Amino acid sequence: MVVTRTFDILERYLEEFPREDAIGGKKDGKWYTYSTAEYNEKSHQFAMGLIALGLKKGDKIATVTTNRPEWNIADMGMAMLGVIHVPVYPTIGEDEYKYILEHSEAQIVIVGDKKLFEKINPLANRIAAVDKVFTFEEVEGAKNYQEILELGKARKDKLSDSLQEIKKTVLPDDLATLIYTSGTTGVPKGVMLTQNNLVSNFVAHSKMHHLGKDHRVISFLPLCHVYERSVNYHFQYKGMGVYYVGNLSQIISALKEIKPHMFNSVPRLLEKVYDGFVSKGKELTGIKKAIYFWALRLAKHFEFNKKYDPWLTLKIKLADKLVYSKWREALGGNIVYVVSGGAALQPRIARVLGMAGMQNLEGYGLTETSPVIAVNNPALGEMKVGTVGPILEGYEVKIAEDGEILCKGPGVMKGYYKAPELTAEVIDEAGWFHTGDIGILDEGKYLKITDRKKEIFKLSGGKYIAPQMIENKLKASNLIEQVMVIGANEKFASALISPNFPLLHEWCSDNKILFENNKELIQNPEVIDKIQKEVQQINKQLGSHEQISRIRLVCEEWTPASGELSPTLKLRRNMVAVKYQHLIEEIYSVGRS
Repeated sequence: MVVTRTFDILERYLEEFPREDAIGGKKDGKWYTYSTAEYNEKSHQFAMGLIALGLKKGDKIATVTTNRPEWNIADMGMAMLGVIHVPVYPTIGEDEYKYILEHSEAQIVIVGDKKLFEKINPLANRIAAVDKVFTFEEVEGAKNYQEILELGKARKDKLSDSLQEIKKTVLPDDLATLIYTSGTTGVPKGVMLTQNNLVSNFVAHSKMHHLGKDHRVISFLPLCHVYERSVNYHFQYKGMGVYYVGNLSQIISALKEIKPHMFNSVPRLLEKVYDGFVSKGKELTGIKKAIYFWALRLAKHFEFNKKYDPWLTLKIKLADKLVYSKWREALGGNIVYVVSGGAALQPRIARVLGMAGMQNLEGYGLTETSPVIAVNNPALGEMKVGTVGPILEGYEVKIAEDGEILCKGPGVMKGYYKAPELTAEVIDEAGWFHTGDIGILDEGKYLKITDRKKEIFKLSGGKYIAPQMIENKLKASNLIEQVMVIGANEKFASALISPNFPLLHEWCSDNKILFENNKELIQNPEVIDKIQKEVQQINKQLGSHEQISRIRLVCEEWTPASGELSPTLKLRRNMVAVKYQHLIEEIYSVGRS
């Protein structure tokens, strides 16, 4: 059947791909699932429950939760009525919650658990528009989302026909969701996406592979972000069973228990996987260790669709038997594809995964484009390491004179909520959306992102620096977890570095370097020298004006909770600059008159 609205997935799922494990989650250490029939039934019950509560088309409901199958039931139920879903990160601060709930005018808020209820309920009580707060999990003294289901179930005879009529009034061009971009500066912007924005995008990128009804996936990136949400719809549209992981610490156990064929990730998590492979090799000794790292080095030869010479083919087969098969087993044994987005992935990681038989499908997009603009596409055989792949079907991309990527297509947002002036800044009169990213079309086909337009700065000598490109190269070092390149209006570029402390601790142990805490560690001359040498290796790949002249190590890990990163793990440059202003002044005060 043709899907034109998100909730049409349910009928397609039920009729074409019926299964016992449509969506699943984990509770009290045990997996549970909903069949396609149960998923469909409960979504309708939820919709009827909302009708009974007085909700109507155009009203708004906010959800604040980690990933769970019930999120889908609520999402589909809202969509059937034309109720606008406002998904919110469960990790942001009180001020941001207050802004989003007030700005969106959400009437109902559904939170995940007791901790979130205790954080948000007092806040919601002070916001005039919010009428009720529900919880997905049982919380004493709180209304539970099951009450909405029970209300819908009890009123089924009276409301079933009404619901069917209401569903007919929900049109592809109707607003489906408000997604507040976390942003790296300023207040969040509410991105308005229609049913057609969402549907056109996931239908297009669902064609990039041939997995389907016989396969399972796990979902652990936040469903409140359009990236995971779109791929989540894509999985269901293809008839796959989707298992939700609400805690990142449970990913490895979920991989081993569910044995998925595919999952969606971001580069930092895949870098952790790679670091795990390296650490495993270091535990070995003798010939086993030599073979292990030989296999790891062999991965540098990987390219998509490449026909290897007989000698290399033989070596790859041997490496697969001795090493790569164990990597696959560590990730469940069935992984065929790993989708990556949200930031640039180190090509060496894509090659390691690819050589081990787990092809990395790196893509690119923004919340404002629903989100995918380009993605590596094995179904068409159009893939290239180091790029985000060819342009998605139905989209147009052109590179402006200043290098900015401009995009047109059915996924481009309706605009920013209550902010027409901001919308006009990014969508020009010809309908081109200005992404703010700088890129090129490699071979005229494969999109490659090089930096953020607003982040490029100029040295005092007039040379431009693209910090993101340099930062991505620096993060190729196992010892560098996060880094910010600085130097606007200065003579040279420098870097603030947050080390990969677990691996740095290992290195210190191997080299008999003693320390009491990370603050003492980063002041150790041997540690500073080691990181400096890592930077010098990267400098060899850079132009003379791009090279990092000075570094300062910081003793804090940069996270969304501590403020240096956004919820999508993007660097908040202004925040970092303010926090470490003393280090920046220290770097550039030397030699100043």
